Amino acid sequence: MHRNRKATPGVHGPRSAATALLVAAAVLAGCERGSSSGPGASPSGPSGCPGAQARAGAAVGRAERTDVPWDGPTSGPRAVAGKTIVYVAQTMTNPGAAGAADGVREAARVIGWNVRVIDGGGTPAGIQAAMSQAVALKPSGIVIGGFDPDATSQQVARAHAARIPLIGWHAVASPGPSRRPELFTNITTKVEDVAAVSAQWVIATSEGRAGVVLFTDASIPFAKNKSELIRKQLATCSGVRLLAYENIPIPDASSRTPQEISSLLSRFPGRWTYSVAINDLYFADAAPAFRAAGKKGAGPPFNIGAGDGDPSAFQRINDKQYQAATVPEPLSLQGWQIVDEFNRAFSGRPASRYVAPVHITTIDNSDGATTWDPSGYREAYRRIWGK
Repeated sequence: MHRNRKATPGVHGPRSAATALLVAAAVLAGCERGSSSGPGASPSGPSGCPGAQARAGAAVGRAERTDVPWDGPTSGPRAVAGKTIVYVAQTMTNPGAAGAADGVREAARVIGWNVRVIDGGGTPAGIQAAMSQAVALKPSGIVIGGFDPDATSQQVARAHAARIPLIGWHAVASPGPSRRPELFTNITTKVEDVAAVSAQWVIATSEGRAGVVLFTDASIPFAKNKSELIRKQLATCSGVRLLAYENIPIPDASSRTPQEISSLLSRFPGRWTYSVAINDLYFADAAPAFRAAGKKGAGPPFNIGAGDGDPSAFQRINDKQYQAATVPEPLSLQGWQIVDEFNRAFSGRPASRYVAPVHITTIDNSDGATTWDPSGYREAYRRIWGK
């Protein structure tokens, strides 16, 4: 029976040991900076990139730890009673947005608030309609769940005019309060850290020799920025080549990804050894095409999702089915943080500015889990709220 992943003291797994050996063995000299190459580039360099490998191995080892203690807020205002929150999701087919919404629901039950979730359906018109509906309900607060607030600027303006605080989940690129667009705070891991460590995982595990395909959704500024950061980090290793940069909108992933996978396998036979995607769901949609092409579930290509770490991604990792790793958001924790940040807003207090540390899940440290659920936050928030 699979379960949520709890932080377990002392668990590091075989990959951490391998990482330590990699760092110890790596020479101190850095490799020359490479550049992303288009189709036709060779997936391997003559000697990898020892300096970049050492840095990547150290970063990956830290991110794979499962014994990280709670480092978030331990003080704040007591629970404010009688609030209603509306969570507007870009699309509830995005497992990250859906997982954060579940966390909001769970935390709201503890603090004693009401929550309503409205699905934007993944289209501009649907998201605008969902935001209009949210503002019309006159809630205590609105969550912008995984879409650009500028795409609903009229609705955002109406919310501000009604003095309804807005909190983003992956709404803008950076965590913390935002002035343009105006958000009380934005909840996300640091996109720079997520992007860097996913690319470093490729560099470290491939020993600096990889042919990579990168999947993104350029229609979402947050996602496009993440993929550009991944591309930059991959380019720090001269032995890593970017074979293709695939732009597939998340709402179209189920229909477009399988045919793109088939095309890529034809274009890069034997050279495509690793993939990075800005969201794990691409690999759910890719699996049938890999299977039809006779590819083994354990790779290559070895696939890592740079977000969001939904249960199906963990299942694929645990079963060695076309995904080797994920950089999961602590979705439940972030849902609890959203509720805590609203409580601070309602109490006239500033945002906590807490940012969860980046984490990597592989089969070596998942322990059969279905989510990355670090320890300590539920107890900490209950104490803060007096619950």
